[in-house]
Amino acid sequence: MFLEIEDVLTSDEIRQLRELAATARFVDGRITSPHSQVKDNLQLDHADQAYQVSSRLLAAALQRNEPFRNFAFPGLMAPPLLARYEPGMRYGAHADSAMIQLGQRQLRSDLSCTVFLNDPETYEGGALSVRLGTKAVEFKLKAGAAVVYPSTTLHEVTPVTSGQRLVGITFIESQIADPALRELLYELDEVAALEGANMSWENRTRFQYVRTNLRRIWSTSS
Repeated sequence: MFLEIEDVLTSDEIRQLRELAATARFVDGRITSPHSQVKDNLQLDHADQAYQVSSRLLAAALQRNEPFRNFAFPGLMAPPLLARYEPGMRYGAHADSAMIQLGQRQLRSDLSCTVFLNDPETYEGGALSVRLGTKAVEFKLKAGAAVVYPSTTLHEVTPVTSGQRLVGITFIESQIADPALRELLYELDEVAALEGANMSWENRTRFQYVRTNLRRIWSTSS
């Protein structure tokens, strides 16, 4: 299951992130995946001062976004990282790492998130392509929008042929580890939001009783 979210970032935040990226130091993306034969991109150097600023800005934007919270049930999120693709760069088919080291603990990557920072008409290629069986679903969203998708999927970034692709990426450990249960709970919450006011108070209370207790049962502690 995927979720596209418009306007995760404000226009001012997009401007700030673009300005940070324009002067920041980027390094070979394989520094975080040294054995990859398909990764060809650049990512913001963790030692650059812009890393902390951009990461905090992206994290705050996602954390305040209600559709993101409702869909991902985030328990832990990796610090977002800026990634850049110049002409000829791509990231071939891969699945994201199951576990990501964050200080003294590990994050289980249940969901991946890409936040787009350049408008799609400013670069050719560079779509996020996620495989579903024998099909592929492509995402190339407007600046400030994001897509959240399962980290378990095979996905790739198609070759950039002109312009520059600039994105923020992060990984989420969900409070609901099982994707099927997460989807069911998300759908229940959506029904409650859309139809709750049309229910009698008694039935609304009973519905809420089921939702909250399913979340309690299905949640994992972070």
